[in-house]
Amino acid sequence: MNKQYDYIIAGAGCAGMSLLMRMFVDPFFASKKILVVDADAKQQNDRTWCFWETKPDLFEPIVYHQWNKLDFYSDHYSSELSINPYTYKMIKGIDFYNYVKTSVSVSPNIEWRNTTVKRLIDHRFEIEASNELAGVELADGETIFAEYVFSSILFEPIKTKPSEYHFLQHFKGWEIKTAVDCFDSSRAVFMDFRVGQEAGTTFMYVLPTSSNTALVEYTLFTEELIEDEAYNIALEKYISETLQITEYEILHEEKGVIPMTTKPFPNAKGRHIFIGIAGGQAKASSGYAFKYIQKRTAGIVAAMKQGKHLAYGKGFQHAKGQLYDSVLLNVLHNRKMGGDAIFADIFKGMKASKVLAFLDNESNLWTDLKIMNTVPTRIFLPAALHELKQLM
Repeated sequence: MNKQYDYIIAGAGCAGMSLLMRMFVDPFFASKKILVVDADAKQQNDRTWCFWETKPDLFEPIVYHQWNKLDFYSDHYSSELSINPYTYKMIKGIDFYNYVKTSVSVSPNIEWRNTTVKRLIDHRFEIEASNELAGVELADGETIFAEYVFSSILFEPIKTKPSEYHFLQHFKGWEIKTAVDCFDSSRAVFMDFRVGQEAGTTFMYVLPTSSNTALVEYTLFTEELIEDEAYNIALEKYISETLQITEYEILHEEKGVIPMTTKPFPNAKGRHIFIGIAGGQAKASSGYAFKYIQKRTAGIVAAMKQGKHLAYGKGFQHAKGQLYDSVLLNVLHNRKMGGDAIFADIFKGMKASKVLAFLDNESNLWTDLKIMNTVPTRIFLPAALHELKQLM
């Protein structure tokens, strides 16, 4: 089989487009033939990404709003969070898609196809006399080959073993515009647990972008989804009772589900390289993915430029983070302690910037130990010992 492209990016979501943009801005890839395949033309504002960072990165030009002040609320503990040197940032999905598509449109070496990727073709079994190619089969039966295929597509539902946890971060958000000025656009509500916890770990966050506009999002970490109307009821109640806003219009609505699972995802299979959720870049204990995707795609670009094989390991920091995630999900799964109380203990006992580093898998062992000391040992130690035993 002949190579038709140097690289195929299967799936043009956050991970696929992040990788594409990093290739586009690097002269190393200017002569490489790149194909991007996705059935969706990416013309809708279907999601919002929020993340924290200490310095501007590749997508700084499209940061819609940012905050240096965050508030945390619960029935156990409430406080303003000190996040310096971090800044909390928001990027709208449509801005992200348009920015990448417009930027790369000047590159004759980048091609787009709006069609479905039916499956990945494993060169080891399906490509005769070649171990240097990877392939995709498209919806019309056409097969295309490249040196590497970068895939963010989950071709089948995630299936976990009894020893693995599978939670869902599911949410519904309304961008609202109020009749009068109600918000301080310099500060956001990072987590507000003062809502019913019956279904599991449940909180609101409020991201003001002006004095009379804000994204208000109802978020749950649970093992089962809830009825759609329950999101609406919770949003209406929070806006009217907690925010005490009676006159507003809904400018935009978004809804989504992100897997929070301890199931291990492979980095690669042959010359198929997995990115995004398919590559395990959604953090199991929080569902945060944007920052992990940026780290992964930057690492891939660096490895290609250095001639390294792209099936490199995930490293100690990643393994450590996975262990911590599994301990938290163990506690939540067995209902030993509510998520609202856990996060309250952590933010009460540690400076918020240290917690953010911990959630990014960037903290050192000393910080990790101090964070562990903020939660009840009688609950978390047995969970940790259980998860360690699973690794042996």
